[in-house]
Amino acid sequence: MKKTSKANIAINLFFGLLIIMLITLSGRFVYIQTAGEVQGVDLQDWADRQRTDQTTISARRGHIYDRNKMELAQDLTIYRMYAVVSASFSPNPEKRLNHVEDVEYTAEQLATVLDFDATEIEDILKRGKENDQFQVEFGSKASQLSREQRVKIEEMNLPGIHFIEESKRYYPNGLFASQVIGLAQSNDDNHIAGITGIEAQLDDLLNGEDGFISFQRDKYNTRLLNAEEVIEEKHDGYDVTLTLDQKIQTTLEDAMSQVEEQYDPERITATVIDPRTGEILAMSNRPSYDPNDLGNVENWFNDVVSTPIEPGSTIKAFTLAAAIEEGVYNPQETYQSGSFKIDRIENPITDYRQHWGEITYEEGFQRSSNVAMSKLVWEKLGTDTFLDYLEAFHFDRPTGIDLPREQPGQILYRYPIEQLTASFGQGTTVTPIQMVQAATALANDGQMMKPYVIKEIADPNTGEVIEETTPEVVGQPISKETADQVLKAMESVVTSEVGTAHNIYNLDSYSVAGKTGTAQISGGGDIGYLEGHENYIFSFLGVAPSENPELLMYVTVQQPKISEDESGSDPVSFIFKHVMENSLHYMNIQPDKETEETVSQIDFPDVEGASTDELVSSLNEQGFKPFVVGEGNQVVAANIDHGATVLSTQTLILITDEPTMPDLSGWSLRNVLELANLTGLDVEVIGSGYLTEQSIEVGTSIEEGRYLLAEFSSQRADSREDDESDAG
Repeated sequence: MKKTSKANIAINLFFGLLIIMLITLSGRFVYIQTAGEVQGVDLQDWADRQRTDQTTISARRGHIYDRNKMELAQDLTIYRMYAVVSASFSPNPEKRLNHVEDVEYTAEQLATVLDFDATEIEDILKRGKENDQFQVEFGSKASQLSREQRVKIEEMNLPGIHFIEESKRYYPNGLFASQVIGLAQSNDDNHIAGITGIEAQLDDLLNGEDGFISFQRDKYNTRLLNAEEVIEEKHDGYDVTLTLDQKIQTTLEDAMSQVEEQYDPERITATVIDPRTGEILAMSNRPSYDPNDLGNVENWFNDVVSTPIEPGSTIKAFTLAAAIEEGVYNPQETYQSGSFKIDRIENPITDYRQHWGEITYEEGFQRSSNVAMSKLVWEKLGTDTFLDYLEAFHFDRPTGIDLPREQPGQILYRYPIEQLTASFGQGTTVTPIQMVQAATALANDGQMMKPYVIKEIADPNTGEVIEETTPEVVGQPISKETADQVLKAMESVVTSEVGTAHNIYNLDSYSVAGKTGTAQISGGGDIGYLEGHENYIFSFLGVAPSENPELLMYVTVQQPKISEDESGSDPVSFIFKHVMENSLHYMNIQPDKETEETVSQIDFPDVEGASTDELVSSLNEQGFKPFVVGEGNQVVAANIDHGATVLSTQTLILITDEPTMPDLSGWSLRNVLELANLTGLDVEVIGSGYLTEQSIEVGTSIEEGRYLLAEFSSQRADSREDDESDAG
């Protein structure tokens, strides 16, 4: 009886607990059904999320354009391919395959589009299956596919092959103002962010706001008939238009690349500006980099705005301007050149050449006399007044240009020796952009213009211009009358037989006003200044046309590899002349110099395979006089690239299919090197200037690899010698 009683109690207890559990569960179900949530989680929202597919609609990063709306930076859509290899993704394989089943066939098909061998793809797919992976990826070879590649693969209808859409920043012109435009790259979450230059400066504006599209789907990712689609529109990033001109910038880049290849300098900077507005039309540095290929980047910095240098004698234009403005400059007054000593300095100030004797201040400026500038400051202007002018030209502060990482120079002016050397550009430092800004006052009736590169910012979604830069006068350190006199003095530096720029910086069609510079380079610490023929920063500050400047250009070339009989002005003048002449013609500026013939301009045609006679005849009709190498019937090469803008004043070299050695007498070094490059000659150069002797006889058949000894002699020895007087 006791055992039965205990069994009944156990049974009753079990059923009691069961009833309690059922009541509890029922209550819980009633509560969930009524409240619609569990532990604070809304079940309806949770269910919606489980069956809702949300896809991001990526906003494009804003484009960067030149002043004529040529694209300089843009987003490219690329695709990353992956493959689902797990059979679990195909619950009904008889009806539809959702994963890669036929590995061999899939690999063979993909290999026709991708840079893969079929066996490589097959190995990746097999390893994924063997390791029970859900999906596999294919590395870098399948991570930046084009839309064309994606379409070709999709047309194959390969089960299990999918794509992820991504963005990549692309720069159509490659090595083109790269340190101005800057660099933007995708980060880990596929978001493109600016790193340097304009890309970094305006990163917040260039970035857009992503949108999204969502719809309901089943567990196999198939869209439901009643999908409850929701769309949130994207907002593309703002577009930026720069003041840069693609034609002028390209001309500058080409010239700098040629100088870099020929002279292998440590640094080059060059800036072209409209002095009336402050708009930067071109700006470049060497070393530079191609933002599409970052394999070997030597220099990230924009040296034009970030690297102060001692300017050397280009600063003398501003010393002269101060003396003229103060009424203490008499160009015909004479002084004793050579050296200048005051009792407050240990060593005298000297001219590079000390044989000029008693000359006028006008000639002193033309010859770039350090003594002339020192005497103007110490004996006529006064050091305090000269400092006021240095500050009035803003050499004591940054320009505020709309580019990142501007680092201004420093006026070194504490001791008498520093006050004197500042007059001819030694000790005191400036950045090229400070020099350019100050020089706009000389070229713009005394008004100094703030330089800028951002022309406007626009919203591509509405077409509205949200920000536009207008020219800004930041000072008037001198009067129009003084500016005119300074330009006349600078023009004489080019036209006078004793001028340091005579027969070096002349343009064929336009007058030039300019000032040369040969700045010493500090070795740091106790070393002092570096010694040696090439250990200078050679520079030129020039405008054209001289009476009514349309363009202002400042070029610096540091430590070019030049021989003892070469001048540092050679690489500088090549850049200045090539860019200034071509740019003024491109801008349709009326030449102010009389020329014997009209200057023509064309986009150079594709000459490879063209009939020699027909091509020469066509070029002659357009005002060109090409130099034909050989007697062949067809042209196989030329020294001008297809599509490049070329003037009739330039030398055109056409190589025929039967090349013979021409008479190179009087050819420039550049043209001889172009000929050697086009024909494969192994050339050795002696001297500089113009060719006087060649080792291969005229009319001899040219064979690739043949040795050519080319001897040159300068016809500008006197002017080159005086250029060195500019050191300081």
